[in-house]
Amino acid sequence: MASESSSAPRVAWIGLGNMGRGMVKNIVEKGEYSAPLIIYNRTAARAEKLASSLPEGKSKVVTSVADAVKEADIIFTCVGDDAAIQSTISSALEDKSAANGKLFVDCSTVHPDTTAALAKEISEAGAEFVACPVFGAPAMADSGNLVCVLAGSAKQVDRAKPFCKGVMGRAIIDYSDQKPERATHLKIIGNTFIVNMIEALSEGHTLAEKSGLGSENLHAFLEVMFPGPYVAYSGRMMNGDYYKREEPLFTAKLARKDAGHAMKLASESGAQMKALEQCDKHLEQVVEHMGDRGDIAGIYGAVRKESGLKFEN
Repeated sequence: MASESSSAPRVAWIGLGNMGRGMVKNIVEKGEYSAPLIIYNRTAARAEKLASSLPEGKSKVVTSVADAVKEADIIFTCVGDDAAIQSTISSALEDKSAANGKLFVDCSTVHPDTTAALAKEISEAGAEFVACPVFGAPAMADSGNLVCVLAGSAKQVDRAKPFCKGVMGRAIIDYSDQKPERATHLKIIGNTFIVNMIEALSEGHTLAEKSGLGSENLHAFLEVMFPGPYVAYSGRMMNGDYYKREEPLFTAKLARKDAGHAMKLASESGAQMKALEQCDKHLEQVVEHMGDRGDIAGIYGAVRKESGLKFEN
């Protein structure tokens, strides 16, 4: 259980999307912090609902970013995109005296340039900054099995580590004393592996169905050769979870945001990502077909349509 020792840091969490909710739950259950954990979300009802599911006295909902910063020593942020984190940090630093000396740990998936700008802004306000994007699906956030990528000064990374391995995550990729933007650089490139995996699975399942092999036979191969994420996404495709969910696990719109960041990095570096460009076209079709309900696994539906099948299996 979380410690209430006066020597433990006061912690705040800002942002309760699919990932943030599970990460908060694990900090409350396994983290060492001075209770209560301060929680802020733009939609207050979501914060109140989460707090009501946590042990009494272990969390407290506040109604502004400023209140979250004022009551904490370490402030975690996990929001949807670059504009959201920029707005959040601007609000957090409005009262520089309240932010002075405090550590901001950002778990959002954003462009490395955004991370670099945040690090500069936070440093100039007299506070500290560590980038901590994470790899893993919401189920992994809920079970505390994320992979945390940490970058920033070693001293500040060490302050964030106790909330990573064994609490929010199963492993750490440690970029201590590297620029914070190196963590989001890896996150953006790493996410291209995920979307390319889904593209390959989508094409494979579509071909298996149309050629007569059958999805079940392909899935059996994946279970033997590629256990883990391949099998998980394959199962989601086979059972129709890619279009049935009311709340997507990883929205197609956010996946397009990440793909856009990666393609911009490639363009600026003189590299090419032809496979990712194709993925992005399919993600665009997912958004057209499903709107805000579109999930990254909906790439399967887009590939099916191109091959003369219905989007929904």
